[in-house]
Amino acid sequence: MPDQLVSIIIPFQGPGDYLRETLQHISDLEYQRLEIILLPDAFFDLDFFPANIRARLTLQVISTGEVSPAIKRDVGAEKSQGEILAFIDDDAYPDSYWLDKALPHFSNPDIAAVGGPQITPESDSFRQKVSGAVFLSPLNGKAVCRYWPCAGSFEVDDWPSVNLLVRKQDFLQIGGFDSQYWPGEDTKLCLDIADKLGKKIIYEPQAKVYHHRRTGIGKHIKQIGNYGLHRGYFAKMENKSSLLNIQL
Repeated sequence: MPDQLVSIIIPFQGPGDYLRETLQHISDLEYQRLEIILLPDAFFDLDFFPANIRARLTLQVISTGEVSPAIKRDVGAEKSQGEILAFIDDDAYPDSYWLDKALPHFSNPDIAAVGGPQITPESDSFRQKVSGAVFLSPLNGKAVCRYWPCAGSFEVDDWPSVNLLVRKQDFLQIGGFDSQYWPGEDTKLCLDIADKLGKKIIYEPQAKVYHHRRTGIGKHIKQIGNYGLHRGYFAKMENKSSLLNIQL
């Protein structure tokens, strides 16, 4: 069993019910050598969370002002003490074995990052589940593995930051996220891992998180349009990333 300290980094604007849910599930993780770095726009009192969460978790709040999630993640990484950075969003929560399944891959020094699927929660509304089902369409090809556990672990060249673990020394060596490409900063990070470090990103199907979907078709289209625009840019200009080059 790995024994690395893991820094879970969560960027958000302000605390809400989803964040409470995220931290409740983090407190229930099997792997508990953790610190949790919360990055809101403005500072808030930890009494916002139930006592059981505050008792079980090491929480650090760093107010960043109104900046992009990429900048927030960079701030969290700089302030972290962990050997592994685990990025997750405040509208997502981890499976109990999230870290147990992901961390063993870091025993290979050639692996800089590990990503897993982001599954639509059963508790989501009908409209949210419809939004999530779009991602599971056969038209998405191998990208379906981002939203449902595929068979086995394999190498990928691009992975979203809602469920991404990165070795801290590698993250800092490439300069972290490049915020000018938001929301494509995770694609740029993965490209830098491959190009600047010559290291690998591994897909682990059992390192699961559950990600709440957008509630309306307009929000869904805007979300996937923004991501498609930026990832398409990298596919065209760099010809190396955003093609989801999966070796099955």
